[in-house]
Amino acid sequence: MKLLLVLGSDKTYDIISLFFKPMGFQLIRYHHVLKAMDNVDEIDPMGIIISAKDFPRHWKTMVRFVRTERPRNKCSIVILKGENFPEEEANKAKALEVNGLFLESLENSPDLEKIKTLLYRALPAAENKKPFAFVFSHPIDERLITGTVKTITSMGLTFEPDRNGIMDRLNIDIKIMNCSLRAGKEILSPACMLRQAGKIISLEFISFPGAEKETLEQSLLNF
Repeated sequence: MKLLLVLGSDKTYDIISLFFKPMGFQLIRYHHVLKAMDNVDEIDPMGIIISAKDFPRHWKTMVRFVRTERPRNKCSIVILKGENFPEEEANKAKALEVNGLFLESLENSPDLEKIKTLLYRALPAAENKKPFAFVFSHPIDERLITGTVKTITSMGLTFEPDRNGIMDRLNIDIKIMNCSLRAGKEILSPACMLRQAGKIISLEFISFPGAEKETLEQSLLNF
């Protein structure tokens, strides 16, 4: 699930990243609209988020370009605006078939959930049915590690990191505390222990907050 971000603000990127990466989104960021336009076909994103606050002159150019080949039901486009966004510009966004228009101040904002809904509407059916996604922070240097869940049970999971060999130097049985597991529509926060390293790593769930383990077990029954 590729999400193309055209953002100048590192803060906005961090907010979007922390919200969407645990759901299995692959984020691709550009600081320049024209460079993003040059690579749209290669990236083939299912959603695009553009900051009109950072790029007040060029966001419309990119939307027109994308919409020539990607209708709103195939590629969701979300525009982030500043506080003083003119009504005339909002009308242009609607005419250009933008899927959503939101304030860029997304920190602790319910608009993130609304953006998620818009993005999921454009997902191909096969992608929309992938029920589990997992990300975690490297226990030593705290880098965010993304990848693909290969197998999962109520006891643990096997996982293929996007970056090969990133866990090879870690000791087996090291605890990994900062984890996010998407199970259906729920985001869970298990603590894990590394049981096997390599191209495919094996993690054991050692604890869940509250009733989250029961939530996972129910999700496993449903899929």
